[in-house]
Amino acid sequence: MAFAPRGPEASFFQVLDQHRASLLAALRKGGGEPAGGGTHLASRFEDSVGLHMVSHCTTRKIKSDSPKSVKNFALILKILSMIYKLVQSNTYATKRDIYYTDSQLFGNQTVVDNIINDISCMLKVPRRSLHILSTSKGLIAGNLRYIEEDGTKVNCACATAVAVPSNIQGIRNAKFLLIVEKDATFQRLLDDNFCTKMSPCIMVTGKGVPDLNTRLLVKKLWDTFHIPIFTLVDADPHGIEIMCIYKYGSMAMSFEAHNLTVPAIRWLGLLPSDIKRLNIPKGTLIPLTKQDQMKLDSILKRPYITCQPFWRKEMEIMADSKMKAEIQALTFLSSDYLSRVYLPNKLKFGGWI
Repeated sequence: MAFAPRGPEASFFQVLDQHRASLLAALRKGGGEPAGGGTHLASRFEDSVGLHMVSHCTTRKIKSDSPKSVKNFALILKILSMIYKLVQSNTYATKRDIYYTDSQLFGNQTVVDNIINDISCMLKVPRRSLHILSTSKGLIAGNLRYIEEDGTKVNCACATAVAVPSNIQGIRNAKFLLIVEKDATFQRLLDDNFCTKMSPCIMVTGKGVPDLNTRLLVKKLWDTFHIPIFTLVDADPHGIEIMCIYKYGSMAMSFEAHNLTVPAIRWLGLLPSDIKRLNIPKGTLIPLTKQDQMKLDSILKRPYITCQPFWRKEMEIMADSKMKAEIQALTFLSSDYLSRVYLPNKLKFGGWI
């Protein structure tokens, strides 16, 4: 006889349930984060959406009779014709598929990617409406069942991971979703049976900077269930940047912000203040490089940080110490400290910001 994996007692999730109730209350009031605003180039920050494109942004013209833009104009028309055929036949292609239809003409994959983004922005439709998909690099595991577009039923096991799907129709609920920055950390949590011990939960990783499919899935889970979503990233500027992409979006995809951002995401760890609180050995810390410091300064100047005073405080701790730490630094406390002590305590007692 098979038994479903048992997670913690119901009382363990009390603070999580209270957090979810507060998120739902904020949604009913029509709010997201505390009030904040600002502008940056062609994007505007809105607390309930993130970075999204303004309607009066600067545009550029590509002319067929201009020597400088005639090739780009021709490439846009070629890809538009391919999109038309895909929509007419109700079939899909990846960006890579499009590139390989004439790799010599396009030159490189970046040209195709940029043109597809331009078309999506110009027509004001999500990329998926163009019947163009991205190849998933992300992974997902935990208490999740879903149905793919072709009708295939997928049951994510707690101890294994599957590729993030390009589209899903039906999904099952969980207590929370944990976004893990790095694949190595994600795999370690799988090896430690974290999903089973914390069941019911879902874990996802974008393996660094998330691809479109991973961001779409996180948004889909939020829109469907409104479960708490947490990020586990390195205590460094790059990790914070990745967390901001999930939560607030990016300049490059600001025209699709409403389909991608989840402002309700919270920062679970690794917090710079955790380094001192846990007495993580100084030998495991890494000095901030000049590029790190520039990245950190850039993030601190962004409009959404004004409505995140706790985030700002953590980043100022990092800036003052001039040190950063990877999640793996916790293994110096004990090999399974992350899954056995750090994450369970954070989740049980509300150690997120």
